[in-house]
Amino acid sequence: MTDALLVLAGPLAAFALLSVLPPLRRSGKPAAAVSIAGIGVSLLAAMALFARIHAAGVPSIVEFVWAPMTKGPSITFGLLADGISASMAVLVAFVALLVQVYSLAYMSDEKPAAFGRYYTYHSLFAFAMLGLVLAHNLLQTYVFWELVGLGSYLLIGFWFEKPAAGRAALKAFWTTRLGDVGFAIGIVILWSSAGTFTFAELFAKAGSGVLGGTALTLGVAGIYLGAMGKSAQFPFHIWLPDAMEGPTPVSALIHAATMVAAGVYLMVRIAPLLAHTPQVATVVFAIGVLTAFLAATMALVENDIKRILAFSTVSQLGFMMAAVGAGGAESAYFHLVTHAFFKALLFLAAGSLIHAVHTNDIFKMGRLARVMPVTSACFAAGALALSGVFPTAGFFSKDEVLAAVLAGGHPVGFAILVVTAGMTAFYIGRAFFVAMMGPNSAPGHPHEPEAAMKAPLVVLAVLAVVAGAAAPLVKTFFAPSVEHAPIFVPVLGTTAALVGLALAFAGYQRGAFDPANVRRAMGPLVTVLERRWYVDDVFELGYRFAYLKISNAVGWVDRYVVDGVVNAVTWATWVLAGRLTVIQSGRVQDALYATAFGLVVLVWLAWAR
Repeated sequence: MTDALLVLAGPLAAFALLSVLPPLRRSGKPAAAVSIAGIGVSLLAAMALFARIHAAGVPSIVEFVWAPMTKGPSITFGLLADGISASMAVLVAFVALLVQVYSLAYMSDEKPAAFGRYYTYHSLFAFAMLGLVLAHNLLQTYVFWELVGLGSYLLIGFWFEKPAAGRAALKAFWTTRLGDVGFAIGIVILWSSAGTFTFAELFAKAGSGVLGGTALTLGVAGIYLGAMGKSAQFPFHIWLPDAMEGPTPVSALIHAATMVAAGVYLMVRIAPLLAHTPQVATVVFAIGVLTAFLAATMALVENDIKRILAFSTVSQLGFMMAAVGAGGAESAYFHLVTHAFFKALLFLAAGSLIHAVHTNDIFKMGRLARVMPVTSACFAAGALALSGVFPTAGFFSKDEVLAAVLAGGHPVGFAILVVTAGMTAFYIGRAFFVAMMGPNSAPGHPHEPEAAMKAPLVVLAVLAVVAGAAAPLVKTFFAPSVEHAPIFVPVLGTTAALVGLALAFAGYQRGAFDPANVRRAMGPLVTVLERRWYVDDVFELGYRFAYLKISNAVGWVDRYVVDGVVNAVTWATWVLAGRLTVIQSGRVQDALYATAFGLVVLVWLAWAR
């Protein structure tokens, strides 16, 4: 397990060095070099680990006693290396490395101290996600789960001097914490029933019937609440679009391989438990389909290129969760892998555009394909993969998800997801045609980015096209839920994608119809979509009129009841002490007189007997 330990040791050592050595952290590029070296070591170790596990064909576990228990089994801390965790570790380390290299140029305008702080947070974030991936029990997963939340908070609010960034970081932190309460409760329920946190033992006890019934259902439901928060499932999706206030490379990392991937990864990991709780699986599926559809509709009217991609991430996470709920964990995991490549590509390409034209509004861009051909081509590759056009990776993984949903006995959900796939192609096609080929001229003098930004784009573009070939490898980690998908599944998926792209091309490139007229004709619906189905408003109202009022009431009780009792006791003690000063002056002579008088009284009492 040396490789598994090195996977964690790389970013942990980088974070430790940058944390305890302020001169190094404030040095700028040297700090970046330490962080990049740490994640580079992690990537090499993860690749070696995956090669060993794949060759051996069996998982490997190392553990030691974390908390000895006088009664019952002790709590252990350990690392689980199997096909899922090892491949996910490679994915996380690889994307994190590309993002950190990309950031060398993208964040170059930052002051050296801020630059070093940025890479310090990156090392912490990578270590937390890798620890979560390799954790071999639920309690350990929860520890790293919360550390991932901390890392995301620090990076989303990196530009904390901007009020919007500070609010976005807090919104992400508290929204995900809301789901994490359920996660903690679910862990406690499973522990109280099974007496273990370890995944393998939980799976065995659920399979044998020792763990089951209401305890298993409530435990898995609680864990799913945590996954809902991290993976931005309705209605906890509200934090993800606002998280775009952070640096664009951070958005790429969060959306591709860390924060939001954690929830789907966790649900894939506990899929054997979910198989014994059909009620929870149905809820997971239904919320996944709803999330995918609603997020896609909101992306249709968004003009901020980063928020378009954010809504896209929410939608794609809905696809993955729907597959998990339908019993297709392998399809969800495959889509998670391919999505990491093309979503990281899209965000980094968007960052290249923003870096060049200094605006996020696609309608303030335009004609960028001529002056930024590499960035435009990479964005196009990511857009085609997101749309699911053959032969990109997205084509294979999206069809796997659709096939799993259909095989799970959900034809209505299948139809909704096909329509959502068409909307996905439309809104990403809209972003491409307006920003890259639109009639407007982008401000300033846009140009291709530096090599440090361009190289990760090219690498990810290649993977976004060819990563579909990884499907047979991914399926070796699971018992496949679908042997052979019906031919109409890829036909419908591809047709939906092509129709969506064709409509975007016709409306925003050829002028076959005026999008502005369509927008005016659907005014009320557009308003609803621009207000994000009013879900944010509901949370805001709940915060203002429920949470704040309850907080004020609790504060009043704390100030006037709890503090009142304490202050009353203090006052009584003070008054009593004042009265006692009459007989206890503190003078030594008075104490001697009292002692002598007492002795006389005692002698008299003894003589009187």
